[in-house]
Amino acid sequence: MGNKYIYFIVAGLLFAGSIKAQQFKKIDTIAKLGDAGYHVSCNNKNPDANSLNVSPIGFKSEARPAFFEIKGKVSSIAVDDFNDDGYPDLLIFYFTGTNNEIGNIVCISSSENTSLVPVGFPDIYNDPKLRPGYKGHDEFKVMVGTLLRTYPIYKEGDTDTPTGGKRVVQYKMGPGENGRQAFKVIRFYEKQD
Repeated sequence: MGNKYIYFIVAGLLFAGSIKAQQFKKIDTIAKLGDAGYHVSCNNKNPDANSLNVSPIGFKSEARPAFFEIKGKVSSIAVDDFNDDGYPDLLIFYFTGTNNEIGNIVCISSSENTSLVPVGFPDIYNDPKLRPGYKGHDEFKVMVGTLLRTYPIYKEGDTDTPTGGKRVVQYKMGPGENGRQAFKVIRFYEKQD
């Protein structure tokens, strides 16, 4: 009887730890490139709608903050010069899905530190080369003005454990439709663990 009691306590602690690992704390952070950057805040209370506030720092006085809602929870931000124009660009990483497993990105570019401009980011589900085996669990990393996205590949029949290795996708910001900036895939490859 004593062993069963200990088992339930240990199982309860492990379960509580896994829930805590998937919770997102409030984001209130600043990231800069040189003297200019962004202050980003999000309460991360509701997985269906969270207010996201982005305020420019070190921009010219006419630059205005942006306020909008996202469906998901923000995990982190990154600032770099992704379009090589000498001004800071912002990536906001957020997650959606039943267990916050699907990675997404909001992109904002600086227009010569006078205003904030939205930047397009491709939906992985719209790419027939990248979506096979995709079930989220994304990891993002900034590397010398580009973005790396890594995720496990689920083969047919895989349930909780992916067996297809990992896919790494590299993105770069450049000209998009209607004169706007957009991220595009510049290369991808698959690797085994």
